[in-house]
Amino acid sequence: MINIKQFIRSMIVEPVNLSLKGKLLAIVAGFSTILVMALAAQQLSLDTAYPIIVASMGASAVILFIIPHSPLAQPWPFFGGQLISALIGVTCAHWIGDIAIASACAVGGSILLMLLLRCLHPPGAATALAPILSGASAGYDFVLMPVALNAAIMLAMAIIINRWLLRHDYPLASANKDAAVKPKQAGISDQDLKLALENMDMFVDVSAGDLRKLLTDAEARSFKRFKGYITCADIMVRDVPAVEYGTEVEDAWNIMHKQKLKAMPVIDRARRVIGIITWNDFFKFINLSAYESFQDKFRAFIRRTPDISTDKPESVGHMMTTSVNVLPESTHIVDLISLMSTQGFRQIPIVNSENRLVGMVYQANLIAALYNEQLNSQSALAKT
Repeated sequence: MINIKQFIRSMIVEPVNLSLKGKLLAIVAGFSTILVMALAAQQLSLDTAYPIIVASMGASAVILFIIPHSPLAQPWPFFGGQLISALIGVTCAHWIGDIAIASACAVGGSILLMLLLRCLHPPGAATALAPILSGASAGYDFVLMPVALNAAIMLAMAIIINRWLLRHDYPLASANKDAAVKPKQAGISDQDLKLALENMDMFVDVSAGDLRKLLTDAEARSFKRFKGYITCADIMVRDVPAVEYGTEVEDAWNIMHKQKLKAMPVIDRARRVIGIITWNDFFKFINLSAYESFQDKFRAFIRRTPDISTDKPESVGHMMTTSVNVLPESTHIVDLISLMSTQGFRQIPIVNSENRLVGMVYQANLIAALYNEQLNSQSALAKT
């Protein structure tokens, strides 16, 4: 006997994962795009037998503004899928007299070509049916007007609205770009995701980048739940040495050499971090010939030039790295794990609520914290 309640419950899907603001913005985006497309088509229409807007563009608007990160919503799948499907639909309408057979061939043919040309866009199959079901004599002008015109206007609106108004990363950059030059790293890689998706043997309507972010966030939340709330303030080194923009190169080197530091933050008068200086910043300005002494060359570099003009850095500000990552002292150490294990940071300056330097976390601090936490967890399990 069928359980009615269970059957009804199985028919109810999860709600769209959008905030109220996100839903309202998507509604406004869809409304504005269709309005602009209709007005433009009215002005450019050449008295064809077809409507100024293809009905499937409404479905495309939902995909482009509700799930812009989907592989189905990217420019080539959208534009190519619509035009190829329109071309298949017109061809089937012209050569196949039976409407039922023509409709089936149009949908099947459009899906086949979209898959082969890597431009799968579901509303395209509806576009393929339009010239067959329109009742008018189908011509190839349908591909240009209204389909190509509609698609060009909607794509332009999608890029403008998603990128500059909704602040979505649209279109998505290729996930495989620079993959060959990336070093091996911990965590889930693009290759891991690709193999896992291939093993499922089904289409997943989410990009590899979004899927990786989702899994990484889930792992971080799981870590926080099981490991407790350990923050950067709990493990950082306080009272770390720091230099200012105008600190002389030799003075900065003496501090780092005496205290055996590999890096040192650069701060302003309010102790806000404006850069970082590392050993590499000293050595990258030294050019050695085959017979020159490194020690003599290095001493000459770090010492102040007595002349009025010079071609080498004289202060820390001239050689520091300005793109520096800082974290608030309340940040959970799980955020340090991703920075240090996958992005290669060896040290992270820590700031307070006023964005002033209060400490530094090194890789050794993070490793020690994780090791101690593991020991505490094992000890607690042993007692139980």
